[in-house]
Amino acid sequence: MILWGAILFWLAAWAVNAALARSRYRDTRAVRLLAPVLFGLTILVLWQGLVRGLNVSPVILPAPTDVAQRIASDSGVLWEDFSQTVLKGALSGYLIGASAAVLTAIAIDRSTFLTRGLLPVGNFVAALPIVGIAPILVNWFGFDWHSKAAVVVVMVFFPILVNTVQGLSEAGAMQKDLMRTYAASYWQTLWKLRLPAAMPFLFNGFKIATTLALIGAIVAEYFGSPTRGMGFRISTGVGRLSIDLVWAEIAVAALTGSVAYGLVALAERRVTFWHPSQRKT
Repeated sequence: MILWGAILFWLAAWAVNAALARSRYRDTRAVRLLAPVLFGLTILVLWQGLVRGLNVSPVILPAPTDVAQRIASDSGVLWEDFSQTVLKGALSGYLIGASAAVLTAIAIDRSTFLTRGLLPVGNFVAALPIVGIAPILVNWFGFDWHSKAAVVVVMVFFPILVNTVQGLSEAGAMQKDLMRTYAASYWQTLWKLRLPAAMPFLFNGFKIATTLALIGAIVAEYFGSPTRGMGFRISTGVGRLSIDLVWAEIAVAALTGSVAYGLVALAERRVTFWHPSQRKT
């Protein structure tokens, strides 16, 4: 009965989403928010129905209600892990890596040698597997959040660097010539023309880096961590068969990544309101 109820709910939600997509209000903000929320609820209800209806063992896959109960009962542990992984490791590494990437991109823009030498090396380093870099950095910086921040710096640095270098070349030749006619210096041209033109590329790198930062911090905790952190809790939870706690950590990480991405996208909309991609039709 539970399984069939979940299937009926899924079909009803599908019909509602299809009707919203065809309605004349489909481009309104309310409908754009309602559609993904309804789709997410549909997945949770179908998940709940399949687990309960088929009597799936919680060791294999816990129901969403079990995960929610674990979040409520272990909120203190989850907050401690969140603080260790996100606020200390991921956020600090993200800020350091993003700042270093933008400054390095400006240095590359000033130097032909760096343009031809550093960018190929950067592409090589960016292709290195994180599971190979993380244990080395943990060995260098210790088991606390500093090593996780170092892993995050490595992961976010090169995506932001490449996007920033590309963005700095977006200003047109006529615009640069106009700045020269005003006797603008390199730094005046950079600040008033080239950096604003590069903002869509910068924010593209920032959005990519938000998910990479969280992934890097969690993966790094697998190779050494104090007795707290999302990666540590997921690793030990699997060993103890506390799969509901593992899914609770996953849910917190997914929600954190979505919120971080949304905040960067909101900042992009405010900063690059002039760009064609942000203009309303």
